[in-house]
Amino acid sequence: MDPRLVTIGRRLERIGRIVAVTGGKGGVGKSLVATTLALCCAERGLRTGLLDLDLTSPCDHILLGLDKQYPEERFGLEPPEVNGVRFMSVVYFSGPRPAPLRGEDFSNALVELLTITQWGELDLLVIDMPPGISDAALDAARLIPRAEHLVVATGSRVVVETVRRTLELLLQIRTPVLGVVENMSRGDGTRVAELADDHGVPYLGAVPFDPALEEATGDARALAGTEVAGALRRLSERLL
Repeated sequence: MDPRLVTIGRRLERIGRIVAVTGGKGGVGKSLVATTLALCCAERGLRTGLLDLDLTSPCDHILLGLDKQYPEERFGLEPPEVNGVRFMSVVYFSGPRPAPLRGEDFSNALVELLTITQWGELDLLVIDMPPGISDAALDAARLIPRAEHLVVATGSRVVVETVRRTLELLLQIRTPVLGVVENMSRGDGTRVAELADDHGVPYLGAVPFDPALEEATGDARALAGTEVAGALRRLSERLL
């Protein structure tokens, strides 16, 4: 047995709840939902961590406005606090360079990141999951079995059908599912609501399309004032 797997359990044992934000494909705003949700929970006084597990295309650091913070090494790596959120990402090691991982290399990188990260005591850890139902997402679900999955979709027919497969897989492997949230909503959440209802999971409402979001990217205070943050603030109060 890989001794790192035992260590991962110890690293996570002092965390109250783990919410894994997932989606069927890239481009649905999974990273935005995960990052903003973490900021909203920290704003409420919860000790909150954010783990970007999209190892090939990490972008949570851009949304957070990461500057020059780096992990400190004390029997592992302690995530620095970025805008009130303890944050860990492969970007600390790869920088702006691509990380073309595949197969066993990806699994090892994922295990290593989970093994070396010292979260300490948290009320909540939000995980920005790898997109889809690839090896990466399956490995993450296996390594963090108590994570509750928050599924992100948009009203696009293509996205709904793709997310349907993700949702069905999560239910098949008996992973806890908090529900489905519609992102970038323009007012008609019928498809996403029906998707949730078809699978017997809660439809958690809509996060509106917000044209002001681009200007707020990288500025936590500005991001907190967007309609997106308002919707996720209400969602966090319901779920947590």
